[in-house]
Amino acid sequence: MRERLAGVRGIHLEPEMERFYPRGDLARGVLGTVLDGAGQGGIEQRYEPVLRGRPGREIVALDNLGQEIPGEAVRVEEPVARGVVRLTLDLGLQEIAHQVLGDALARTGARGGDLVVTDPHTGEVLALVSMQGGRVDALSAINAPYEPGSIIKPFTVAGLLARGLATLEDSVETAGGSWTVNGRTISDVHAYEGLTLAEALLVSSNVGVARAAQAYTPGAQYETLRDFGFGAPTGVELPGEVGGTLRRPDQWSDKSAVSLAIGYEISVTPLQMALAYGALANGGMLLEPWFVAEVLDVDGVLLEQRRPRTVRQVIPTRVARQLAGVLEDVVEYGTATAARLETFLVAGKTGTTRAHAGGHYVEGRYYSSFVGFFPADDPQLVVFVKLDSPDGAYYGGATAAPVTRAMVEGALAARGTPLDRTALLRSFRRPESVPAARPASPEQLASVVRFAALTPEASPGAGDRGRDWAGVPPWAGRPPTPPERGPALPDAVSVPELAGLTPRSAVRRLHALGFRVRWEGDGTVRGTTPPPGARLAAGDTVTVHGTGSVR
Repeated sequence: MRERLAGVRGIHLEPEMERFYPRGDLARGVLGTVLDGAGQGGIEQRYEPVLRGRPGREIVALDNLGQEIPGEAVRVEEPVARGVVRLTLDLGLQEIAHQVLGDALARTGARGGDLVVTDPHTGEVLALVSMQGGRVDALSAINAPYEPGSIIKPFTVAGLLARGLATLEDSVETAGGSWTVNGRTISDVHAYEGLTLAEALLVSSNVGVARAAQAYTPGAQYETLRDFGFGAPTGVELPGEVGGTLRRPDQWSDKSAVSLAIGYEISVTPLQMALAYGALANGGMLLEPWFVAEVLDVDGVLLEQRRPRTVRQVIPTRVARQLAGVLEDVVEYGTATAARLETFLVAGKTGTTRAHAGGHYVEGRYYSSFVGFFPADDPQLVVFVKLDSPDGAYYGGATAAPVTRAMVEGALAARGTPLDRTALLRSFRRPESVPAARPASPEQLASVVRFAALTPEASPGAGDRGRDWAGVPPWAGRPPTPPERGPALPDAVSVPELAGLTPRSAVRRLHALGFRVRWEGDGTVRGTTPPPGARLAAGDTVTVHGTGSVR
């Protein structure tokens, strides 16, 4: 068309530059856009002077009315297109995050959601997706704080441990799952008795964690949350970031201390929460987040170069490792088994809170969230997921935790992600060493978990964080009271016939029935102990014998 018009008398063609995004809407919220020649939102707005480039110059001819004569212009200086802004976003992880969050919204009917992936050792933001109301260019991960609920509990416990106010082995009174304090009643979804502080965190007991938090002074509780980065902007390079809400103690009511302990009367952004969990993953250091690795001007001169920067050491390394051990068990046996992987340990916490709008809670609307790190013993990624008002099931463990699993599985399957494959080999666990997810009823979970934690199935290694050389979490070291697995496990289940199956198929079948697995030998399955047809309680161990000898 251009060639045909070029020869027509009286028609003069002029080039017009437009910004082209080769990946379409991918990371559009982070990148921003260009409107009327100016950057709007995201990196386009923040680095507008660099990305605008340098204009050229033309000499034009004017008619007697002062109007430009078409085709009578002479360019005397060529424009320079732009500078360069290199981001920390990983293309592979961003594509996976975009896909799995979109799939989750379609599957759950949620109104929107956020997915953030960071490097816990550098603070780099490796992927960030916010989708709201059908739009993929939102930035709610940094500008839409919300009440986090139970995912704040690990920080409540971390402060108690760091200040010497409690230990994970301390008993906490859960009052039958309901506690009235200063005229307000807080409740647990399920009633538990005889929990330690670790177990209260494991089963996400509101009552247990809130009562343990009574050891804080208001100032100490406020400082704990503030030091993890809540209540202040992170300083990320994108425009429009907000800091959430964390009121000073002199503005608290008599109910505030209890509310804050379990994630209410505080609002946080997904990015803040990902960074705070990064501190639990990396040994207690809160890091600055960054999207921009370096900036070069139109002449290629380096204007800006970012490197990891520690904000503060929030908690001692030993406390971070203790918490990591409990969060690992949350995924293995607790409220987040839907985030669990067969070959790597994941640590994390679920959260479910009522949506707040117009000064009140909205009936029937919930925020479902999960945040964790992978692999648990040597973390490379922190993954935060939040869904806004999913239909039907709305608990974080049922809706957000599976999104994290899909994100990690996608990262493992992709070739181009920044995962350190050599380091992953040290964290790899054979399928037969994976303890089964417990199908026991919630009322039995505490005693079931105590038994599972005291049964070492995997050989310890140098990467065993938060565990002693017996492969047992240090918080679970109480002598068991026989039978420690609890007196009333679910109905007995028959051991299936597995002879001839591959190890993976056999382990999958046993896990689906709720059994733990111990493997002996090699090759295909020869038989099991107990034999097929034996009736066991879910959670019991089945030894699978291979056709070959042990290597």
